[in-house]
Amino acid sequence: MNRLRFVMNRRWAGYLGVAVLFAIACVLLSRWQWARLDEVRAENERVAQNWDRDVQPIDEVLPTLDDWHDDLKWTPVELHGRYLADEQLLVRNRPMNGQPGFAVVVPFKTDAGAVFVVDRGWVPTGSEQDAPDAVPAPPAGDVTVVARLKPGEPTLPGRSAPEGQLATVHLPTVEEKVGEPTYTNAYGLLASESPAPAESAPLATPKPPEDEGPHLSYALQWIAFAVMGFIGLGWAVRTEYRIRNADDPKVRMQEERRSERRKAKGPSDAEIEDALIDSHR
Repeated sequence: MNRLRFVMNRRWAGYLGVAVLFAIACVLLSRWQWARLDEVRAENERVAQNWDRDVQPIDEVLPTLDDWHDDLKWTPVELHGRYLADEQLLVRNRPMNGQPGFAVVVPFKTDAGAVFVVDRGWVPTGSEQDAPDAVPAPPAGDVTVVARLKPGEPTLPGRSAPEGQLATVHLPTVEEKVGEPTYTNAYGLLASESPAPAESAPLATPKPPEDEGPHLSYALQWIAFAVMGFIGLGWAVRTEYRIRNADDPKVRMQEERRSERRKAKGPSDAEIEDALIDSHR
C-alpha cells in the first residue's frame, strides 16, 4: 500500500477530478440521447396511431382556432371550402431526398369562414434562381380537402424571407398576410383534394419512417466513454507504479512473465509489418 502513496498528491487528485468531470459530462450526454430516443418513440407511436385514423371534420378535432395538443399530430381532418390561391406562399429550406426545395402552403377558407393553412407538398428549387421554376396551382372553386394535422412552427431569429415566401410555417404571420380569422396553432399536410387539380400537384409529403435512429447506440457509447476514462486513469496509475517500483522483485518478476508470454505468442502482425519496412530501408 505504501508503494501507492505517490497517487496521494495534487497532480493525481487533478487527474481524478478530470476523470470525474469527463464521466459526468458523458452521463449527461447519455441522458440527453435517452431523452431524444423517448421523443422519437413517442413520435413513432403518434404516427402509428393517427396516420390512418378515420377522417374527422376539422371543427370536431379543433373546436377553436387556437386549439392544439400534441396527441392530435398526424390526425386526418376534412375541410370544405375554397383555396385562397392569391395568398399562396412558399416555405424556404425544405429539402427532400437531399434536394433543396420549398413547401407550398395555401390558405384554405372553410365554409364556416375560418382560414386553415394547407401544405400542398414540395417543389424543387429552380435551375437558375432561388425560387421554383413553376408552382402547380390548387383546384379552383369549391374543394374538399383531407389534411393531416401538424403544429405551427416558431419564428427563427435572424431568418428572413423575400416577398411571397416564409422562413417557417409561422401561422400568426400567415394570418397577418391573409387578414382573416385563421387557425394559428395547427396546419395540415395535404392527403387528398377533390376535385383534383387541373395540373400536376406538388410532390406529397411521405409518411414518416418508424425509425428510432442512432440515439440508443449513442447513449450506450457515452456510458462506455465514461468508463473508459476511469480505465485510462487506472492504466496511468499502473504505469507509474511500475516505473517507480522497477527495483521491486515482485514487479521485475511480473515484467519477466509478461515478456515471456509475448515471446511465446510470437511477433504481432504490426511488428512483422514494421520489420519488413525496416528491412527495405
